[in-house]
Amino acid sequence: MARVACPGKVAFGPRVSQRKATTMPSTMRSAARTLRHPSDLAEAGLVAPERLADVERVAAQYAVAISPAMAALIDPADPHDPIARQFVPDPAELHVAAEERGDPIGDDAKSPVAGIVHRYPDRVLLKLVHVCPVYCRFCFRREQVGPGGRPSLSPAELAAALDYVRARPDIWEVILTGGDPLILSARRLRRVVRALAAIDHVKIIRVHTRVPVAAPERVTREMVRALKVPGKASYVALHVNHARELTPAARAACAQFVDAGIPMLSQSVLLRGVNDDAVTLGALMRALVESRIKPYYLHQGDLARGTAHLRTSLASGQDLMRALRGRHSGLCQPTYVLDVPGGFGKVPIGPNYLVSADLGACDVFDVEGRRHAYPTGPRKARINVG
Repeated sequence: MARVACPGKVAFGPRVSQRKATTMPSTMRSAARTLRHPSDLAEAGLVAPERLADVERVAAQYAVAISPAMAALIDPADPHDPIARQFVPDPAELHVAAEERGDPIGDDAKSPVAGIVHRYPDRVLLKLVHVCPVYCRFCFRREQVGPGGRPSLSPAELAAALDYVRARPDIWEVILTGGDPLILSARRLRRVVRALAAIDHVKIIRVHTRVPVAAPERVTREMVRALKVPGKASYVALHVNHARELTPAARAACAQFVDAGIPMLSQSVLLRGVNDDAVTLGALMRALVESRIKPYYLHQGDLARGTAHLRTSLASGQDLMRALRGRHSGLCQPTYVLDVPGGFGKVPIGPNYLVSADLGACDVFDVEGRRHAYPTGPRKARINVG
């Protein structure tokens, strides 16, 4: 079913700041509200008038939202601006490759009850909402999120999802995702977190979010407190793809979590024209570490419909990981992963440095690509205990 980006108010939508970013270059403009319609983008100077009709066709199919914080980072004078490439609709999205899917990582195939995705034995996703402060053009859930997407969980559905977790002692970790769970009020978030914390076998509560960079004003003391519960470990995983997104306001928002004792990780997507060169990707990883956020995953772009123009090749991703390894601290090294289409989970796809393994010896590549011999040691004898 086609979706039209709604310019009106969205349930659980973020409050937006009226203030202009102080670090914004003079060529950039500031939005006073979230831009939700192609005409909003045109008025803000982010879409040329001659492109408006094409952008409207994209917006009729996939949700549009660019928060004031993100709009302030876009340079309209740069046709290759990496922030615009992530959020401004592109007519290329209307071209669907044969291999692309509506549910590229198989959420639905692994969803036993509404709101739950149970892909791995010891953890589940809990998708509370299907709205976000911004809508990424490469989103693997782009068919589910937005004003025309799936509704947020009803009270009865949330109760059933919590019952599912309670009934399965193997579930050690619950990951709040969506949509963006931090779009909820601190009161509603606290209620869910407390319910999960009351389940004895749930030890880890993780939140996946873009809010600290997309709408940093939403990160309040009350929100941070909502995520802290005695006897449980809370983590926040930040989705960020370019160092420019880590503005002073975004770093201050992240610092509230870290200072409160909530560790932060990062998830980034490797995107053509955004972060697919060694200098840009390295700058992002360094900015994260400087912000006390540990780089966690670098995702290969998923096979979501209309996203081929943003995906890189696996080989180029592996080359970038080699470059990171050779140039930057071990703290700056994410794991390069592919979510296997169909719901089969993530696998690491980084470069292999060990080659030509043989009895007692192998060859290994160093970070400069030079080949070295290395003794593997004798194989252990197989012991028959039958």
